[in-house]
Amino acid sequence: MTADFTGLSILAQDGCAGAAELFAREIEMRTGSRPPVNAGNAEPMVCFTLCGDGLPDKDSYLLTLEGRTLTVGAHGIRGLIFGYSMFLRKTTYQNGRIILVKDIGGRYIPSQRIRGHQLGYRTTPNTYDAWSYDDYFRYYLDIMMFGCNTCEHIPYERKNSKRNRLMKYDEEEFLVKASEMADQLDLDVSLWYPNCEEPVEEAVERRKRLFERIPRLNVVFPPGGDPGDFEADEFVERCIAISKALKEVHPSAQMWPSAQKPHVYPEWGGEFIECMEKLPDEIDGVITGPNRAFTLDDLRRKLPGKYPIRLYTDITHNVRCEYPVHFNRDDWHFALAAALSRESVNPRPSEYRLIHRLTRRYLVGSVTYSEGVNDDVNKMVWSDMDFFPDADMNESLRDYARAFLWGLPADKTADAILALELNWYGDPAENPHIESTYDMWQSLLASNPAMADNWRFLMCLFRADCDLLVRRRRLFETVLLERAREQIEKGELLAAAATLAEDFDAEYHALRAEISGLAKRLFELIGLQLDVEHYGADSAERGATLETIDLPVTDRKWLAAKLEQALALPEPERSGYIGRALSRNKVEKDEYYFSYALHGAEVLGVPQEGEPYINFQGDRPGVNNGSMPVCMFKVYDNYKLLCKLGGFLPGEDYFLRVTFSSKKIPVLIHHRVIANGVTIYDGPQFGGEKDEAFDAEMLAPGFETASYTLPAEVFRNGCVDLEISEPVAGVLLSEFWILRKNRV
Repeated sequence: MTADFTGLSILAQDGCAGAAELFAREIEMRTGSRPPVNAGNAEPMVCFTLCGDGLPDKDSYLLTLEGRTLTVGAHGIRGLIFGYSMFLRKTTYQNGRIILVKDIGGRYIPSQRIRGHQLGYRTTPNTYDAWSYDDYFRYYLDIMMFGCNTCEHIPYERKNSKRNRLMKYDEEEFLVKASEMADQLDLDVSLWYPNCEEPVEEAVERRKRLFERIPRLNVVFPPGGDPGDFEADEFVERCIAISKALKEVHPSAQMWPSAQKPHVYPEWGGEFIECMEKLPDEIDGVITGPNRAFTLDDLRRKLPGKYPIRLYTDITHNVRCEYPVHFNRDDWHFALAAALSRESVNPRPSEYRLIHRLTRRYLVGSVTYSEGVNDDVNKMVWSDMDFFPDADMNESLRDYARAFLWGLPADKTADAILALELNWYGDPAENPHIESTYDMWQSLLASNPAMADNWRFLMCLFRADCDLLVRRRRLFETVLLERAREQIEKGELLAAAATLAEDFDAEYHALRAEISGLAKRLFELIGLQLDVEHYGADSAERGATLETIDLPVTDRKWLAAKLEQALALPEPERSGYIGRALSRNKVEKDEYYFSYALHGAEVLGVPQEGEPYINFQGDRPGVNNGSMPVCMFKVYDNYKLLCKLGGFLPGEDYFLRVTFSSKKIPVLIHHRVIANGVTIYDGPQFGGEKDEAFDAEMLAPGFETASYTLPAEVFRNGCVDLEISEPVAGVLLSEFWILRKNRV
């Protein structure tokens, strides 16, 4: 079923003028022509009416389609915006025509009560700090397009205030205005408001003064930690005191602390539950998010049923975060992670669909953690699932295309967005799909040149370009490395150095220039900060892809540095030095080498316990500068590493050599290595034997190895179950070897 709404007019009943005006602007943006409001009742027409008609709340809406007349009914402006947004999501705009592609009549009632996104005005986001009030108001409407009912803002602390050249407003004045604009749309306002080191009376009084200035305030969210570290009892006491002050000013506002534990208080989680078991009425619900004290299932089992749970979903980060790329196996290839870093443009619709399905039954909703528009697709898909839990992902992406990229074919655009997610599977050098994804976006641009001024389109094109650049660099450099190794083995060190110094071709340089041009245009259009110097990004990991896109993604630079060092040595020492570099990770058939970056946890033969954290190093410009081989890019951070291995020779002694992060914590006294149930080492951090010569030659700064003897009797028919653990702070390791003692 389709219906032609070309030349539509708008009829607004009493109380609907605001929604009708907003809708008229949306149609004018898409067609260039402003529809008349209350100028007659001829079809096609969109009517706005206030109605109760069995709608349970102001988030619900009723759409009635009769011929070419659509009636949007709701309790107020919030529901009316949701209703007309559904029309915009299901209409196409081509050659001046407005075509409704399906019958959208029906009652729409959201699944989750809380559906929001954090839009903090501070220096760390990759976009928001550059925005005007008009930009924020526009984005409020954009997120409401997919059923969002909450915006979350961040007050600043005067003692620690940090500003940059992009910020147009005083942060507190901005907060007041942002609340006013949200109230115009009946959009709930939440504040992420950490504790700070001051007496509780001063903290309460200072917050109350701010609360009195904010015209609309629905929720205050103090994180349990990161930042604002207090022991659990004091944290809850502060939340209760602040809640009392909050409700004096905004009687219907709610206090929702989070169960995000400070690292300095290991027992924080249990103590927090003890406090909540006293059932303080001043607390209305609990939030869980990054650095959580409990898994979601565990929190729901322990937390008194009186308190609902809201999720603080990290949809914005790719590494060193709650939900890294491929969160359930954490296998994002190190080359992509190094070049694109923590906050690149990151459509991950299928992955967040899985996360939503895993979490939603425990929740009354979510307000996502966002640091800019790099996650724009994720925001809309997540909100759509909060409203319609069984939403078809492809249809959500088609809606995204029709809502924001009008003029493009919705099916092809949805496929192109999904293609970006598929680009991130496996080694980019082994993923020719990256080439076709680039072609898809270039083809869409060629068919609709107007997309050159659409920031959402250009963000996706920018990502497609970046993925392709990484793939082509990795392919090119892999060939160079193979040739250079052959030359080194023949003793042709100068030739190998010349090989590793070869430049990319003109096509590669043109692609790199295109990336820079897109970055400039994205800053002009939406304030996206893709580098520090020119566009004011807070740091390399805050969405500044231009700071990382050229970082090493192979060992080309590392091996070139080793060659340079070898050539500086006396001739008798050269071949030995460079030979050791070439054979760094080589082992015999009965030996074993493991690198988390190169191999991933799957090869360890046993699932890891708990929730391992990968402290990725490859996207840090000061670290990935040629001094670190790619095998060290990923640092496994967990209380325990487990593996099951076979193939060792009976009757032979081996030794285990592990590369650890050198971060020393003197109080740790139970660093353990256990082989087939036999304790090999239990003592102060690392222990074992040191090989300073190996460490100096083969490790990046900030790492060291420790070696432990594995006697023949611990093996069982050539098999060993290995455990490396530490019960308080955990182990941070990047690689290990099991080598035969009589060979070394």
